[in-house]
Amino acid sequence: MSLQRPHNRALIAGGTGRIGHAIVERLRADRWAVIAAGSADGDLRTRDGAAGLVAHAVAELGGLDLVVHAAGAGFEPKPIGEVTEADWDAALDVTAKGTFFLAQAAASALRESHGVLVILEDVASFQPWTSFGPHSAAKAAQAMLTRVFARALAPEVRVCGIAPGPVAVEAGQEERRAAETLLGRIGSPADIAEAVVYLAGAEYVTGTTLVVDGGRLLKSGSGPHP
Repeated sequence: MSLQRPHNRALIAGGTGRIGHAIVERLRADRWAVIAAGSADGDLRTRDGAAGLVAHAVAELGGLDLVVHAAGAGFEPKPIGEVTEADWDAALDVTAKGTFFLAQAAASALRESHGVLVILEDVASFQPWTSFGPHSAAKAAQAMLTRVFARALAPEVRVCGIAPGPVAVEAGQEERRAAETLLGRIGSPADIAEAVVYLAGAEYVTGTTLVVDGGRLLKSGSGPHP
C-alpha cells in the first residue's frame, strides 16, 4: 500500500537504527524520497538541532509529506533506587523532548503538504516497567505528545503513534520474548514499517496509537513485567 500524492517526501529521525532502517527501506520500495537521519545529522535534544534537521530535509526534498520520529536513547535496565539524573536525562531527552521539538520544527512543512507525523512510542507507555522507570515515563510522555500535536496541528496535519512490542529482540531472547505474546512469536522491524505505510495513507486516522505487539499487552498480566 502506498500513499498516492504527487510528491512522497519523508524524513525519518532515527532512520539509521534497526526499526528506522526498515521504515526507510519500506518507503523507498514505494518510491518515496527519504532522508534517513541519525544522531550525527541533528541533535534532537535541542530545539536548534531539531530545527536544523528539518530545514535540511525540506531543502533537500523540497518539502515534507511524512515525518517519523523513530529515535530513542536511555533504554537501560536499572532498579529504581539506582537511577541517576544522567539516566533520567538520557531517557527523556531524545524520546520526549526530541519528539516535541521535531514536531514543532516540522509543523510548518507538514501543514503546507497536509502531511503526516508518526511517532514511534512503545508498549512501555501503557505499563509500569519497574526496571525501566525513566524509559516508561519517557514513552508515556511521548504518547501524550501524539495527542497534543494531533489537536494542535489539526486539521491540516494528522499525527499518529505506533507502539511496538517485541520486534527488535536481542539475540538469544527470541523464545522468552515470543512467550510474552498472544501469537507466540516475535515480530520484526518490517512489521513496524508496514504500520507506518498504513498510517501514511489512512486519511481518517489521527490522534491515536496503533499497537503492533502480537498481543503482548493483553497477555502481560500472566507473567512478570520487565
